[in-house]
Amino acid sequence: MMSALGPGEMAALLACVALAATVGVFIFWIERDPSDSAPHRSQLDQLLDRREAIFENLRDLRFEFRAGKFSEADYAEMRDTLEAEAGAVVAQIERLTENHAHAAR
Repeated sequence: MMSALGPGEMAALLACVALAATVGVFIFWIERDPSDSAPHRSQLDQLLDRREAIFENLRDLRFEFRAGKFSEADYAEMRDTLEAEAGAVVAQIERLTENHAHAAR
């Protein structure tokens, strides 16, 4: 004997049907964005973004220090760390652009 579906079973069945319909629409109807297949950002782009983020962090750090949020020692330590990181990133950028310049010749 087969019994009628209860309210909980009916809700589960409807949820499964809705999920299947959503997956079908996503797979067959939604078009891919051309940027999805675009090549990944170059190493130079990543380094330039990192350099800008470090410089922004230095500006924010300076502002927060002037606002009294950090002691002189904490500010100096964080500033030195960020400046060292910025120096390393700039050196990587220079090496990378130097290699590209030599390859172009």
